[in-house]
Amino acid sequence: MALSPMDVSQLAAVDTARAARVLDEVRSAALSGQRMPMAPRPVIGQSWERMLRGGVDPERDFRSGLLSREEVRRRRETSTLRQVLPVLREGLLSVADVARHIVVVADEEGRVLWREGSAPVLRKADGLGLEVGADWREEVVGTNGVGTPAVTGRPVQVFASEHFVRSHATWTCAGAPITDPRDGRLIGVVDVSGPLETMHPATLAWVDSVAKLAEARLRETHVRSLERLRTVAAPLLARAGGRALVVDRHGWTAAVTGMPYTERLALPKSVSAGMRWLPVLGRCSVEPLAGGWLVRAADEPVARAGTRIVLDLREPRRWSVEVSGGAGSWARELSPRHAELLYLLAVRPAGRSAAALAEAVFGDPGRTVTVRAEMSRVRRYLGPLLDHRPYRFTESAEVDILLPEQPDPLFPHSHDRLTAARGH
Repeated sequence: MALSPMDVSQLAAVDTARAARVLDEVRSAALSGQRMPMAPRPVIGQSWERMLRGGVDPERDFRSGLLSREEVRRRRETSTLRQVLPVLREGLLSVADVARHIVVVADEEGRVLWREGSAPVLRKADGLGLEVGADWREEVVGTNGVGTPAVTGRPVQVFASEHFVRSHATWTCAGAPITDPRDGRLIGVVDVSGPLETMHPATLAWVDSVAKLAEARLRETHVRSLERLRTVAAPLLARAGGRALVVDRHGWTAAVTGMPYTERLALPKSVSAGMRWLPVLGRCSVEPLAGGWLVRAADEPVARAGTRIVLDLREPRRWSVEVSGGAGSWARELSPRHAELLYLLAVRPAGRSAAALAEAVFGDPGRTVTVRAEMSRVRRYLGPLLDHRPYRFTESAEVDILLPEQPDPLFPHSHDRLTAARGH
């Protein structure tokens, strides 16, 4: 009797060996182009497709060089993940050790920075190359619990031969991404791994819940920092004339006067003191403060004729938008979701409704609340350059798209299967 992907997941909980055999048959058939006894889970099948397009060898255990001890130390000291290590350890380590798992924490580039847990399992992980300083990006070592969550942006469990590289088929892992609540950017992945016999269907939910606790801790830390900045801002704004606000280094607002409250001000990647042109506010005076900036608006915000918007998608996951015009220029790095939404608007000048965007991104036109929330965040930095009902770039703006040379999908997790092929 044929098994569905859900059946295999349930089977793995009671008969690990049989589930592993079934998945090995699925993997072998998929790689040889034969008919598969069952379809892999969508998240796994999509990852395998990326590996085949990227040329990852399923029979070769490729390992890039480890980071030096000095580089590992530097990354640990500068990573935001350092702030939530106590949360991760408290939530995962004690249970992982007893259950013969290890806990792995990697940065946004897939580099393993911390690794703790059962000593025998740590030795087995060494044999797989899952060591401190190792590169576990999906495009390097294939489908896995560190690299795949980083690509998909959601928790992923990878069991047995769901791993693309054959040598990893004796392993099971469950990983969840950790994002910075200040800007939504990926800062790392936490993963719980171990031999096949340690597999449990609840592991993924456990890891995901702890990752969310870590993000909540980062939000609490951010709120406290804004409160401290607010005490500095109050006397300054009391003396300020006109429109002014105090923001932290990331543009989050601590206090405002003479203008409507805005949760966040879009700042250039590299901001310095002096007269600057900022989205929404226009020409501003920027003055440094301890932990932030005092910003005084000099003129009213307008969408200027002759504005040029360049959406740069040439380098994977290093996407950006640059705006230039008579009032100056600025650039901002984009999250994968914001890059995808702006691309969808750029290739259809007439615009798209919230439902159409939800259909393209999620395959579900009903997810308009999510789309509207994301577009609200986009408007914080593009402001008057975006219209809505439907969402579109303003007619006064000239929009250019810079695409990568290879016609691979721009956004592998997108339901719309967007490609970088010319003539889209």
